[in-house]
Amino acid sequence: MKTRRIGSLAVSVVGLGCNNFGWRIDASATEAVIDAAIAAGVNFLDTADRYGKGLSEEFLGRALKGRRDEVLIATKFGMEVGPGQSGASPKYVREAIEASLRRLRTDRIDLYQIHQPDPHTPIGETLGALDELVRAGKVREIGCSNFSPAQLREAESVAKSGTRFVSVQNEFSLFHRAPETDGVLKECESRRIAFLPYFPLANGLLTGKYRPGKGIPNGSRAAEGFGPKVFTQENLETVAALNHFAEGQGHTLLELAFAWLLAHQPVASVIAGASKPEQIRANAAAADWQLTRDDLAEIDSIMQAER
Repeated sequence: MKTRRIGSLAVSVVGLGCNNFGWRIDASATEAVIDAAIAAGVNFLDTADRYGKGLSEEFLGRALKGRRDEVLIATKFGMEVGPGQSGASPKYVREAIEASLRRLRTDRIDLYQIHQPDPHTPIGETLGALDELVRAGKVREIGCSNFSPAQLREAESVAKSGTRFVSVQNEFSLFHRAPETDGVLKECESRRIAFLPYFPLANGLLTGKYRPGKGIPNGSRAAEGFGPKVFTQENLETVAALNHFAEGQGHTLLELAFAWLLAHQPVASVIAGASKPEQIRANAAAADWQLTRDDLAEIDSIMQAER
């Protein structure tokens, strides 16, 4: 598995999103997915304190017993976990890190991310608290999520010589291309900030499971009502055209989705979720296709023609 940099961290270009743990799958199934991820060369595991109401971190910590050093753990704080448990004030940052360390059964977080901007706390205060955690050895690198270019610039301006954000995690896929137009990718490139796309498969639309005129598969995220706005007839027709292109190149739609994201220079790792070992194995294999300029132009043409 190839790696790219997030600050000092060398992360696998395919990561594992852990939002299914404790929500869609139990501790035993979580361990099976993690076993498959490590075996496939995936070393970057991304979770959050609110996933599964804390169970994602807990199950992850259990599954990594005795092999913590084989992986890099990213987690997040800031979104509401319970009453009075949200935000990015220095006091809450200190509380949140201790809770995550306890659930994860570890002494450090490799990448600690603020899950969303906190309008009630100056970013300089948050960065000061995060800098303390880095100096204490509890956090190696820090990142942010759902930040705009202006918010990234503000954070950079107040970080000064202290700890700075080395990554930003925003939604990005073939069907959600805002980072290309809102300036986030450009900001990342100019400031050498790694970009981590979430929902890289557009809530499952790009997995290859869905076809025009066919029913929604049982047990899928779509069947559970997750991201229903994505599964329109127009989008399914676009998916069919993308799939036709991928198959013509000897690849799958899933491989196309990963390859397209990794063709963007600031993207460090594509962190797709998995609830079964075979899914993470397919994700890991999807990183092998390197798109040419002609491929990228053809993909853009398909997206524009079908919409």
